[in-house]
Amino acid sequence: MRRFTWSMSSTSVSSSNSYSQTFQQLPGAIIIGVRKGGTRALIDMLSLHSGVAVSQKEVHFFDLQKNYEKGLPWYVSQMPYAFPDKLTIEKTPAYFTDVHTPERIHQMNPDIKLLLIVREPTLRMISEYTHAFHNRLRIQKQYMSINDFLLKDGEIKLKCIALNRSLYYVHMQNWLEYFPLDSFHIVDGDELIRKPWQEINKVERFLKLEPQINSSYFYFNETKGFYCLKDHGQEQCIRESKGRAHPYVAPAILEKFYQYFHEPNKKFFSLVSRTFNWS
Repeated sequence: MRRFTWSMSSTSVSSSNSYSQTFQQLPGAIIIGVRKGGTRALIDMLSLHSGVAVSQKEVHFFDLQKNYEKGLPWYVSQMPYAFPDKLTIEKTPAYFTDVHTPERIHQMNPDIKLLLIVREPTLRMISEYTHAFHNRLRIQKQYMSINDFLLKDGEIKLKCIALNRSLYYVHMQNWLEYFPLDSFHIVDGDELIRKPWQEINKVERFLKLEPQINSSYFYFNETKGFYCLKDHGQEQCIRESKGRAHPYVAPAILEKFYQYFHEPNKKFFSLVSRTFNWS
């Protein structure tokens, strides 16, 4: 694996225009995943905090070789301009399952704070299918049915990429080779939907941020069926491509996956010293 050596002294860039007092700087925290777990909702919530500056796009620096080879100055150039006392955060959910990313992030900053958001594995997998299905639909291309996506001849597709992404313990083992457990805060993505202010309060504590984001920052959207944000009195919900209704999956098929994920989930719980309310 190609390695790069970077000088930490060259990892902030000041603006020469009206932003003369602001800088682009390395993130102090990264949302590493998991895909379709609620990473967009999480970073949108954090963006409301006065002490945080967030990157609005997924940078894909550590997981894409073509970006990684551009070096740390390029990575910094993708960060938002912010005052030096603000915490810069980026999110790229593909980081969690990429085998090279943990070592590369550790090489950049072994003390960085890492945010991982997880959902019940079967629902996360179906959400990934739903996202792919609508993307294909948008460009008028056919996509397999949910049953064909999940099963072959009535049995679970063990080589399904979406299934692999829900085997959280496999990927967490890789991260724990480079970072201690206290470098991570694991957000319960299912609770983030039900009571977002409670989950975001835990994130604030982990990041040592002043408590700011409370229930007044949220309102329940009756049309969408979940909580959305209020920013200075302005209501905003996640984009249309998020929060779509899942296709129907027969209870017997769901039960097959709940049983399949039972042991992997136990391994994940053991790794992170925490349990989640998953079937």
